[in-house]
Amino acid sequence: MVTPSRITLARKRRGLTLAQLSKRAGVSLQSLSNYETGRTSPRTPTVRRIAEALDFPEQFFSGPEVDELPAEGISWRARTKTPPRVLDSARAAGTLAAQLYDWIDERFHLPGPDLPSLGKPDPETAAEMVRTRWELGNAPAPNMVHLLEAHGVRVFSLPPDSLEVDAFAVWRGSVPFVFLNTMKSVERSRFDAAHELGHLVMHASGERPCSGPEAERQANDFASAFLMPAASVLGHMPAGARVDQILQGKRIWKVSAMALTYRMHDLGLLTDWQYRSTCAELSARGYRTDEPQGLKKRETSQILTKVFQGLWSKGIRPGDVADELGVTGEEMQKMLFGLTKTAVVGGGEPFSEHKAGRTLSLVH
Repeated sequence: MVTPSRITLARKRRGLTLAQLSKRAGVSLQSLSNYETGRTSPRTPTVRRIAEALDFPEQFFSGPEVDELPAEGISWRARTKTPPRVLDSARAAGTLAAQLYDWIDERFHLPGPDLPSLGKPDPETAAEMVRTRWELGNAPAPNMVHLLEAHGVRVFSLPPDSLEVDAFAVWRGSVPFVFLNTMKSVERSRFDAAHELGHLVMHASGERPCSGPEAERQANDFASAFLMPAASVLGHMPAGARVDQILQGKRIWKVSAMALTYRMHDLGLLTDWQYRSTCAELSARGYRTDEPQGLKKRETSQILTKVFQGLWSKGIRPGDVADELGVTGEEMQKMLFGLTKTAVVGGGEPFSEHKAGRTLSLVH
């Protein structure tokens, strides 16, 4: 028996309209509409054609009902500039990753969510409150992926075909998710992680809008304050710092040169003229779109690595997990790309040694 919502989910994941899927699968538009609304159910040969057109295993379509990630709770960046099919595809990818999380959650004890809901404070204060709650003081933020995971945030990758979205966060019930573009520089990925943390903390209560330019500005200010505490920046960076001093200083907080420049201007360490001239020089050196001579070691997932190490020790391969979820190994890799060495779906060396999260353990 086919589950209608799974046809819709797979179609959205591939960024197709009903008409495009109709043409690709050789199934009438009306029939597809009926299948997705549950008015009729496709026969086995038709399911096969739909599965091939969408590059999903046939078994995927007979799984249990799937609840998509809540659209209204997602803070998209540049929503008006991004085609709806791209947003739908990214949301569908996130929904599949949430299915993987459910699978993992049934087998492992994972850290519980430890995020405050701060709908009222300004971003600077909210960042300070989270830092205090997480006992970070004014020290540079450690590995952001590890930090989020330790406090109950489930972190997955955006698939390469959804990179226009940049990153996004969403609450699914009481569980927070963050989806990161792992193709960016290390410094920008850290900022993205802090930015999405800001959305989760400041925009979940409904006291202020979770999308739009103002919400993005608030999340940026939160990330800036979270990664570069005012006391720390004021204590390390001189007023009117030269570009070379900024390039040296950015290593302290593992942020981009542009992010530190913005933060210094925000804290009054750079005048308006100094800020503009510094940005111009950094752009000329290639720091507007990249991070020359930046950090090389990508921040990876401690939990996902530990999970797949534990599964491997029990003879369960990543490909077995993909089969149980009813997705291809390639689709599952896209959820994890850059976060752990699960790229080995078919065999080979599984994972390198990695420090395990202290709160993660196998249920059985």
